[in-house]
Amino acid sequence: MHELSLAQSLIEQILALAAEHRARRVNRVVVTLGPFSGVVRDSFEFGFNILKQEQEPVREAVLELETPDPEYVCRDCDKVAVIPFPRQSERLELARCGLAAKKCPWCGSNRLSPRGGTELILNQLEME
Repeated sequence: MHELSLAQSLIEQILALAAEHRARRVNRVVVTLGPFSGVVRDSFEFGFNILKQEQEPVREAVLELETPDPEYVCRDCDKVAVIPFPRQSERLELARCGLAAKKCPWCGSNRLSPRGGTELILNQLEME
């Protein structure tokens, strides 16, 4: 489970920043998790919440994960489209109807390539 090692690295980064700023406590951690990062959100959050118990400055920290909607570039018309992932309740219905393929909202092509979205970025810390 590579999410655990990613959570450990995040905590080490947070501890270094807390020490650099002479903070006794970290209250809030805001992280962007790209939609194509390959990181399982629940596993990452679980790992963070387990590992933070071992370090006093982050023990009470609240992790906020932001996941932006994925962007795609149409290979036919070259426009960029933001196409959210379907919700779990919608996935089964789309698959049953054969509508699971993403289409460009401008030209209707299904020749879409993902754009970016592989990031795992520490955006903000609230410390005291």
